[in-house]
Amino acid sequence: MIARMRWTDTHCHLDAREFDADRDAVVRRAREAGVVQIVLPAVAEWDFDVVRSLAHAQGFAYALGIHPLCVDAAREADLRTLHDALQQHRDDPRLVAVGEIGLDHFVPGLDRAKQERFYVAQLELARHFELPVVVHVRRSADSLLKHLRRIPARGIAHAFNGSEQQANVFIDLGFKLGFGGAMTFDRALQIRRLAQSVPPEALVLETDAPDIPPHWLYRTAAQRAAGETSRNEPAQLPRIAATLAELRGWTLEETARITSANALAALPRLRALAD
Repeated sequence: MIARMRWTDTHCHLDAREFDADRDAVVRRAREAGVVQIVLPAVAEWDFDVVRSLAHAQGFAYALGIHPLCVDAAREADLRTLHDALQQHRDDPRLVAVGEIGLDHFVPGLDRAKQERFYVAQLELARHFELPVVVHVRRSADSLLKHLRRIPARGIAHAFNGSEQQANVFIDLGFKLGFGGAMTFDRALQIRRLAQSVPPEALVLETDAPDIPPHWLYRTAAQRAAGETSRNEPAQLPRIAATLAELRGWTLEETARITSANALAALPRLRALAD
């Protein structure tokens, strides 16, 4: 039954090296599971052509941006390169957002001032090119919102793990909230509460593959040291969605319909690809 649904994975790093050995098989499994659309966000300047080419080769969508964890290594000129890429491909229907951008206040030692400067510049680019954004939120919600109040944007707050109050502000500003593998852990109480309580129209599904594996793929540090792997992949999305369905009291059909419609609302260019 799950495979008959039509799902949208709004965040997957299919270009990651973890998929180099079997990328086509990963895509095949995703399609067999009913995942009909996948959004591939870039993370750095060197990644722009990679995600664009991969999206075109596989029939998916992509976003262009500089990830906050890549900002330290980025050059100021990379922002100009991003501008030029958005200009060059502005009429490409598969270019659906500016992303992955944002702020990360979890990893120690990062240059927060530079992160903030790149984030603001990319918000300005999104506004200039009239594109939504895919925003990385990790212990940084208030700082992200501060700038979004000044530079309005819409899009997706990826892997959202903030407070209910912060969630409501993002939603009021026109954002959808991304939920994925973390939601499947019983101990992720805050994320599961949010998945249950936010308005239905605020929810989108994602895997963030190969990262954030659901609980059934999780491996301890000792298991990983022994050679076991915990790679996530987009074919896991329907099973992740089953967790959301259980939390909300929805059927799988309802979950697929609601989250897919929300993805189209968050990233309007996906509609033409769906048609």
